[in-house]
This record gives sequence, C-alpha cells and structure tokens, in this order.
Amino acid sequence: MAPVDAPPQDLRGWRAWWLAARPRTLPVSVSPVLVGTALAFADGSAQAGPASAALLGALLLQIGANFANDLFDFQKGADTDARIGPPRAVALGLLTPRQMGVGTALAFGAALAVGSYLIAVAGWPLAVVGGLCILGGVAYTGGPWPLGYHGLGDVAVFVFFGLVAVCGSYYVQALEWTTLVWAAAIPVGCLATAILVVNNLRDIETDAAAGKRTLAVRLGRRATRVEYALLVLTPYAFPPFAHLLLGTPPLIYLPLLSLPLALRLLGQVRNHEDGPTLNQALASTAKLQLLYAVLLAAGIAG
Repeated sequence: MAPVDAPPQDLRGWRAWWLAARPRTLPVSVSPVLVGTALAFADGSAQAGPASAALLGALLLQIGANFANDLFDFQKGADTDARIGPPRAVALGLLTPRQMGVGTALAFGAALAVGSYLIAVAGWPLAVVGGLCILGGVAYTGGPWPLGYHGLGDVAVFVFFGLVAVCGSYYVQALEWTTLVWAAAIPVGCLATAILVVNNLRDIETDAAAGKRTLAVRLGRRATRVEYALLVLTPYAFPPFAHLLLGTPPLIYLPLLSLPLALRLLGQVRNHEDGPTLNQALASTAKLQLLYAVLLAAGIAG
C-alpha cells in the first residue's frame, strides 16, 4: 500500500482509487455489522448470507460516499493546497472529476446490487433504508444543501453508521428489532462520529475559509474537543447499562478493555492541534471503534 504522503507519481492507477476509498476509515462500516451480527447470533438468528451481504453493502456505501466527498469537496473548493489532512485524489489530479463521478456511481450501483439480495431476504423496508443511505452519502457534501456544509455531518454519521447500520445488520438476519439492538447501536454510532469530529477539528481553518460550516467550525476548537470526549467516553456507559438494566451476561464488560486507548486518544486530541498528530488520532479513533466493536461483539455472542 502506498502511504498517503507519497508523491503523486507513486499514487497512480489503483493506488489513486485506494487513496480515495480512505481505507483507514473503513472500520466505520465493519464495526456496526460485527455488532449487529453478534446480536443476531446471541438470539439464534444469525445467517451467513445476509450478514456477508450487509458487510459488503456497508463497505460499498461508505466507499461511494468517500468518492463523492472527494469529488464534491474539490468542486466546492474545500480541498486546496492549504489542506493539512491526507491528500485527496481529485485535488491532487490523480483522478479527474469525471473519473471520480463514474467511480462514485459504480460503488453505489454495486451497493444497490447487493441491496437487491437483502430486499429479497428482508422485504421492502430495506429498499427504503438503502435509498436513504445512498441519498445521505451523496447529500453529505453534494447537492443543493450538503449536510456536511451545514453542521449536520455529525448527526448523519451517528444515524447511518450507528443506528441504521447496527439495526439494519440485525434486521436482515432476525427480521425484527429488540431494545438491546437499539441500545448497542448508540456506542457504535458515537465512536463513528468521533472519527468525523477529529477530521473536522483538524480542518477548522480550511473548512471555514471554504464556507464549509461543519459543527466544528460552528463550535470552535474547545467545544469540539468536549464533543469528542463525550463521544469517546459515552460508549463505556453501555456495558453496565446493558448488564444491570437489560440483563446481558457479564461478558458485556469486555469493551472496557479498550478504555486505555480511549483515554490516550483524549489526551492526544486535547493537547495537540497540528495536522500530522490529528491525522494519527483520526486513524487511531477508527482503530478504537473497531476494537470496541470486536470486544462488544465477543461479549454479546459469548
């Protein structure tokens, strides 16, 4: 894999598409499916076909959204030479806007193909959910009123990569929902949103200059760091809640093993504001979400 800071000539061809897919953030798609499938397994409803399709569909939807974000941020002037985050394929000239538009359509088209199988398994509600996911992926930075440019990106990530992804992954296997499923979606969504918050904290100046009014731009650095802390710490209230109030077994406390990483990240985000450090914090927050999700899935399934 070519590093994100490699010179452009080393990022041509498939490496440019890999860069645009933003692999460091893809655990955001994997984590909710792991948790939703573990919940289905615990209920005796797990099914390999729908679970695999849910995972593939989630990855394709996120890749499509990342491609769209790369394209629309370039067109809106948010990705410039002043950017301190990882490089973007269209802004670097590695891919043309037309190529990225085609790639976006192909990713979402493949997600639709996977979704057709899930609709056959779980019924028409999946068609509505899938359509909303694609619309959300495009509307995050595209369209006449992009969500990310109006401070609603955090809400969108929490809803789609938390509530929708966990509950949807469970539903395609069990064809119902439970209180535990909805509750388990909250910590997953919080950690997914925390990844976006680090990204937006890093980009406050460049986003503000481009007219991208993210929630971080609106709140400022201090309040954004508080938001990040709340999003990272809130998931650790879920294990005692689930054990004491929902009657889950003691293994539900396994996610607490990831707390040292969470605390280390809080210090990193609180004490630094340079691009490289926040880029590292972003990648580490994605790892935290995946670690938390694996431990939560093990605790639920165990």
